[in-house]
Amino acid sequence: MDYDIIIIGLGPAGSTLAKLLPPSFRVCAIDKKSLDGDGFKKVCGGLLAPDAQKFFARLDLTLPKDVLVDPQIFSVKAIDMDSRQTRYYQRFYMNLDRDKFDRWLISQIPDTVIIEHGCVCTEISRIPDGFSVQYRNPDGKLTQITSHYIVGADGGGSIVRREFFPGHNIRRYTAIQQWFADEHATPFYSSVFDSRVTDCYSWSLSKESMFIFGGAYPQKNCRERFEVQKQSLEGLGFSFGQPLKTEACVVYRPSKLSDFRTTKNGAFLIGEAAGFISPSSLEGISYGMKSGYFLSEAFKKHPKHAERFYRKKALGIKAGLMLKLIKCPFMYNRVLRNLVMRSGVTAIDMLEP
Repeated sequence: MDYDIIIIGLGPAGSTLAKLLPPSFRVCAIDKKSLDGDGFKKVCGGLLAPDAQKFFARLDLTLPKDVLVDPQIFSVKAIDMDSRQTRYYQRFYMNLDRDKFDRWLISQIPDTVIIEHGCVCTEISRIPDGFSVQYRNPDGKLTQITSHYIVGADGGGSIVRREFFPGHNIRRYTAIQQWFADEHATPFYSSVFDSRVTDCYSWSLSKESMFIFGGAYPQKNCRERFEVQKQSLEGLGFSFGQPLKTEACVVYRPSKLSDFRTTKNGAFLIGEAAGFISPSSLEGISYGMKSGYFLSEAFKKHPKHAERFYRKKALGIKAGLMLKLIKCPFMYNRVLRNLVMRSGVTAIDMLEP
């Protein structure tokens, strides 16, 4: 075999795994992102949640200053379009440049790992004692490599999940995000709930001189839903103007225990590809890093029984995400959300300026 392990995708999950694997393993990582920042970018508000911050602390990692962006905002403005209510809730997120964050994580990977930047995996298959992977280089050239193991860290729409875990369907949404010049008098972070266009949610956030608006929508007529929501928010003081760029990708949203898939006959899934993403907030960085760490420990300490060890360690992630499912009705059921917001529980009492 050319390699012991091939990793598809270098988001937080894949980068964590590649960084922590023992140097004795021959590892190749294939990633869509290019070194210069062009190409694929994850559709994400770019907020580092407390769980992810805690995991950084456990790994003794500190973020470089140039990954952080202004402003640092300490509350979320929750807007319920169904009941026309608005509440503010305290949050402790860190505002990031998500693209710089991903590239910084990749920079932490040791030189012993071969990284193919700006490449797209086009075909994967089982062969005797391992796997064959074909990918397209930035210049269009096709390359084929082999390995004993394959790891899908390729997020929503994972080719590894699709090929080696068939029949395990999971809810798919299309995440769409646009960037605008920020014309608002005061920067803010908001989450928007509007059952007319999506049973998930939308977000907006100020970043430096930019303003981003995005959301996760059912795949049918997703772009039309996105535009309808923008129009309805303009009446609430949102200022969009001409979009400077538009991004889109598939995002998973688990709804039951069987949505989580971890390993099967030498194929592994980590991060969102495994279904490890919050069904309530779509936060996936913390789960991606945890699953990447657990799989690295499986290969490091139990190489002959890596599947069994990883499956066992992933039980904690699954349990945490199942608890998130309990929270979902209070956010996404119109009646329950209305009651929670009217009650003012945990909401901030805003002061008059």
